[in-house]
Amino acid sequence: MSFLTLNTDNIYHEHICCAIGNDKENTQRAQTKKDWLRSRFEEGLTFRRLDIRGKVFIEYIPIEHVWKPLVGQNHLVINCLWVSGQFKGKGYAQKLLETCLNDANTRDMDGVAVVTSTSVKPFLTDKRFYMKHGFEIADSAPPFFELLLHKTNPGSQSPSFADHIKTGSTHADKQGFTFVYAHQCPFTSDYAGKIYVELAQKHGFSAEAICLQNATEAQQWGSPFGTFGVWYNGMFQFHDLMPVARFEKYLAGVRNGK
Repeated sequence: MSFLTLNTDNIYHEHICCAIGNDKENTQRAQTKKDWLRSRFEEGLTFRRLDIRGKVFIEYIPIEHVWKPLVGQNHLVINCLWVSGQFKGKGYAQKLLETCLNDANTRDMDGVAVVTSTSVKPFLTDKRFYMKHGFEIADSAPPFFELLLHKTNPGSQSPSFADHIKTGSTHADKQGFTFVYAHQCPFTSDYAGKIYVELAQKHGFSAEAICLQNATEAQQWGSPFGTFGVWYNGMFQFHDLMPVARFEKYLAGVRNGK
């Protein structure tokens, strides 16, 4: 099997791996993601996937345009590396990572960075995979995020998390729930922009959704995960999209002070 790189010429007639259903809901989600991708290609974003209808892909972008609170220059940042289901264990993740590392060399970049976590978390690739392939811990941010780095230029300055994300002051002035999301993920609009807000309000909490519009906003207001983040009374809570039942259980725990 070969890999296919999406670009402005093929983006609208090729599938993206994270929303491949043919129903109306997933078709709309895919369109939203494709629009976001198309606007990023001129900034140097790469989206490469296995040439098959499945969830096997890598997405990365120069750090200057990354939608995460990172500081640095002349590095690529992996937004997402995903190999799911029947495609696991076939070496695809390693091949996709190798294409990114090779691309960094071709572009004369100083290295490749990726956000992971201290332990296995949803939607974050296990850091052991990256460290097995030469990545090292460059920085950390609360409560569990780590920035890993694979240097191609040993003498270059390492990127880091922005200072404000380390101090937890990102949304310190806000009360209740703040859901911050971007169209980088085709699913967050449904949850952060509507479902979670309505559920939080239903349970008696004030709630606000913020849709990030560009990299500058994302670097200032986003979570280390980038695509999605939840704050309560200014304190970061989680980065993953919970099913509705689990989220309601979480809300009950917050209401009861747990």
